[in-house]
Amino acid sequence: MGEEGDVDMVPVDSSTELDDMKKRLKEMEEEAAALREMQAKVEKEMSANATQDPATATANQANREEVDARSVFVGNVDYSCTPEEVQQHFQSCGTVNRVTIRSNKFGQPKGYAYVEFVEPEAVQEAILLNESELHGRQLKVTSKRTNIPGMKVFRGRRASPYMGYRSMAAPFFSPYGYGYGKVPRFRMAMRYSPYY
Repeated sequence: MGEEGDVDMVPVDSSTELDDMKKRLKEMEEEAAALREMQAKVEKEMSANATQDPATATANQANREEVDARSVFVGNVDYSCTPEEVQQHFQSCGTVNRVTIRSNKFGQPKGYAYVEFVEPEAVQEAILLNESELHGRQLKVTSKRTNIPGMKVFRGRRASPYMGYRSMAAPFFSPYGYGYGKVPRFRMAMRYSPYY
């Protein structure tokens, strides 16, 4: 191997290196504090937007209910129908303010529409057009209901006629560890363990 004096050690001024490290640490702490402050500001703005004041939320809900009182739901609309054709069909009921034909994420119509009138009395006239024909299809016309945010209707699961009857009987265990049925794990462990 080599002699002990092969490596030249140059003395480094440790105080300047330590000062540089302290300076970098202080800069990093200041940057972290600035980032925390910016994040708190963004979270505060987001929470302010998410929780509107109750007066605004109530006004929005009242406005939505007023618009829905002047609107009807039209089901079984032909996929080739245009909003202009739906508007012409309901023109005799009153002045149509807006026709909305709902479509899926690919832009294809879903087969139903909403018709908003200027006057609320037109809704009763439009309901009389229930089962009238447009493009050879019978329309289903009902008054539009108002969706209330957060009020999801729970529909329980219905029993499927294809699933068969589920009994509460105990499961079948095969005594041999193979074949049909469920085999408990402790039997498998006992059967193949060299210690039993």
